[in-house]
Amino acid sequence: MSKEPSSSRNQPKNDSSFTDDFQHNITLIYEAFSYPINQSLKTRQISALKGTMRGILFFLEGTVEETIVETHVMKPFYELSGKPEDGKVVDMLANSVLLTTAIREIVRLQDAVRDLLNGNCLILLENEKIAISANTANFEKRVVSEPTVENVVRGPKEAFIESMAVNQSLLRRQIKDSRLICENLTVGDVFPNAVSIMYIKGAADEKLIKEVKQKVEGIQTDVIQNLSILEQFIESRTYSLVPSTLMTERPDRATSFLLGGHILLLMDNSPYALIVPITFWSLFHTAEDQYLRWANVNFIRIISILAIFIAIFTPSIYLAVSTFHVEMLPPDLLFAIAATREIVPIPVLWEIILLEFTFEILREAGIRIPSVIGPTIGIVGALILGQAAVQANLVSPIIVIVVAITGLSSFVIQDLSLNFMIRILRFLFIFIANFMGFFGIFLAVACTIAYMASLKSFNVPFFSPLAPYFHPQKGLVFRKPVWKQSLVPFFSNSRYKKKVSNPKVGSQDD
Repeated sequence: MSKEPSSSRNQPKNDSSFTDDFQHNITLIYEAFSYPINQSLKTRQISALKGTMRGILFFLEGTVEETIVETHVMKPFYELSGKPEDGKVVDMLANSVLLTTAIREIVRLQDAVRDLLNGNCLILLENEKIAISANTANFEKRVVSEPTVENVVRGPKEAFIESMAVNQSLLRRQIKDSRLICENLTVGDVFPNAVSIMYIKGAADEKLIKEVKQKVEGIQTDVIQNLSILEQFIESRTYSLVPSTLMTERPDRATSFLLGGHILLLMDNSPYALIVPITFWSLFHTAEDQYLRWANVNFIRIISILAIFIAIFTPSIYLAVSTFHVEMLPPDLLFAIAATREIVPIPVLWEIILLEFTFEILREAGIRIPSVIGPTIGIVGALILGQAAVQANLVSPIIVIVVAITGLSSFVIQDLSLNFMIRILRFLFIFIANFMGFFGIFLAVACTIAYMASLKSFNVPFFSPLAPYFHPQKGLVFRKPVWKQSLVPFFSNSRYKKKVSNPKVGSQDD
């Protein structure tokens, strides 16, 4: 269990409760927020009924909509006319006077502190041991904008932002159904943050929902700031290169997974949604798959699959052929390769490693450099360095072509986790090919497939529905026309199905 920060020793215990001592209650709030050292805590003295009812209002600067505080909290309190019955002051204010959308009564200091941190305002009254919390939250956030990674030619041009409430509204706008459930859990023992678990009741498997909730509730750590950190706590195999979850920044893609029986996790400070469970096939399906005609989608999927193979195997195949299996090359090609390598002083392995690492450095530099000049630096750097390396006889021209094709193919893969896995596997296959040629490549491929087939994402086999048991499912690799698709995957025990019909009734199918 993590220890609390040393600064918390001077703070009151969070399990303290309010009493009917007005000044004592105020002191509890002051000490909890280190007031007056902490000047973010703002207070206002309030009174009603000609001063016979007095209280104090607390809120944190920058977390509330001050107009709502003035018009929906303070003004109704000042204009209170009827004297409440003894012992029913708090009930009357909460139910009949204050005008905010959410109001609740609070007894414990811990709940009061949490509500203030979440943007609520807090009212303490004289001779009352119950505080009133009113929802006035208004955190600064950026507006909904276009996706930065998962761009599409057709389809919506909006992406998630860092506000969990806004992200939930983006999903509810696309799924207008009461079966869309949103459960909120809390993670972080010292600095708690909310995690929203969203699923469609009747589409998501109950056992899966229970497992996800158990994993989130079982996290023991001081703080979890966003979904990227949460993902590392709940993933199936921590040390595996293969991802067991999926991130998306697009509400429409997240919606398609929800409709398919998957579960979404949202958090503040995270401009994306975390999707569980996933399979291998989920990783190379894109957001645009549903917006293009089936023939166009299948063409793009073929390109994506070829790009994956090219990105992984092209350097290792070239290394194996040029080192161990030169007899496989046509004589003209063999002589051409030999002529380009005649003046190169370093082995093929180090040629490939040198250019691959150079390409990776340029890729990272293009990402880290400001976006205006980042792509330019990458293109110009690659051209200049490649040309200079060839002219200096450090590498052969064909190696530059091999590495360039490999790098371009990796850009086709949108999913970041899959992209990193492919880039790391490429280096592993290069070293294996250098020692064992094609035999080593085939052996490594067999071991990789066997390992991936053994993986599970929240008890769902990674290669399902093809392995370990075959469950026929349309649209797995090649997409059918939309009216032939079924939303519910094989791992869902639900009876929920997407009702579709052939729109070409009476027409001739080509």
